[in-house]
Amino acid sequence: MKIRSRIARGAVGTIALAGAIMLGGAGEALAATGTVNTDSGAAVTVRSSPSTSASSVGTVASGTAVTIDCQTNGTTVTGKYGTTDIWDYVPSKGGYISDAYVYTGSDGRVAPDCAGSTLSCSTAGTGNPRTCAEAVAWAKAHVHTNNDPNYYRWCDRINSWAYGWTASGSETAYVHWTQIPGSYKHPGDTQVPAGGLAFFSNGGTGHTMISIGGGKFLSNDIHGPGSFTETTISEIKNAWNYTYLGWSQPWFKINH
Repeated sequence: MKIRSRIARGAVGTIALAGAIMLGGAGEALAATGTVNTDSGAAVTVRSSPSTSASSVGTVASGTAVTIDCQTNGTTVTGKYGTTDIWDYVPSKGGYISDAYVYTGSDGRVAPDCAGSTLSCSTAGTGNPRTCAEAVAWAKAHVHTNNDPNYYRWCDRINSWAYGWTASGSETAYVHWTQIPGSYKHPGDTQVPAGGLAFFSNGGTGHTMISIGGGKFLSNDIHGPGSFTETTISEIKNAWNYTYLGWSQPWFKINH
């Protein structure tokens, strides 16, 4: 189940990495190029900030190639290339366009984070007994390589334990993902803050794991049945052939 398909429908032009550029004095980083496309052929609105409610600063015609200086998170949008909360900063227009309308040749990010764009984990509105930092500390304290039957195939329950619950309230990890309100979810985004929950689809129960920051996660079973060890999104995808869905704030059905 792909959240954001990058299969082109018709000619979209050649996509290539742009040269190195300077971003805010932070050093050299690669920008990227993409092609704006809409099913209707209508132009895409460029916003002053990564939100559909932000003021318009112009438009980009469908079929136009654009340079993407950086990417950030914002309002979730459904467009030609699926559903995502990633927004692309287009320097030629001085604003942001939703990545849902930009063909980049990738399901994930292709440009650096925009300054100050990183989202943080939050328990606001969740009623969780533990904070994000406390949940990460719990997870780290329970790392093990032995086969603990309480961890075998119980990924969703393990995340709920980290946040102080006895169960998640959802039947499976995939069901959990479908139950989470859209305001808490970030489909397709791989920049998961510490405490955020990553979700995968496998045509069945799916999988979920908790981020400990820096692109690292703690997951059960990936390094042996009943284990709980450090891993990455790429390892889960490659080792198990799972599809990455995105991440969410720590929302659990048990409290809703």
